[in-house]
Amino acid sequence: MDLRLQWTGTAADLARAGADLATDNGLETAVIVSLFTDRRADDDDALPSGTDRRGWWADAYVLSRFGAPEPIGSRLWLLSREKTLAQALTKAQEYAAEALMWLVDDGAAAGVQVAAEQQGDRLAIGVTIQRPLKPPAQYRFATFWQGA
Repeated sequence: MDLRLQWTGTAADLARAGADLATDNGLETAVIVSLFTDRRADDDDALPSGTDRRGWWADAYVLSRFGAPEPIGSRLWLLSREKTLAQALTKAQEYAAEALMWLVDDGAAAGVQVAAEQQGDRLAIGVTIQRPLKPPAQYRFATFWQGA
């Protein structure tokens, strides 16, 4: 059981259940953390000017069940200064799918589909997670990034 995060349209915040913090035993919090935590940029990624490679310091210590490093988060932050062009949508879709692949690797999901689309000057991401023995879980994040 995790503390439940809820997406506010531009950021995640802890959800409340009355006077207490809400909990989540589903996938929503895992999806939010996976998409909106800054994963370390690859060595060949072009960085937005004035930024470092970011990432979580403990990534070096988190290993997948195969013994390989398993970085947390996504590289969506690399698109923060991109224009909302087809190339940025393709990258957003790739980065989101990469960030959620651990769900399949760990057996929490049978498959993950990601769709990125432009909504006006905003980038929207839709996620469908195929779960073993359960209906698909669907999430939509429509206002997290605004391009030029």
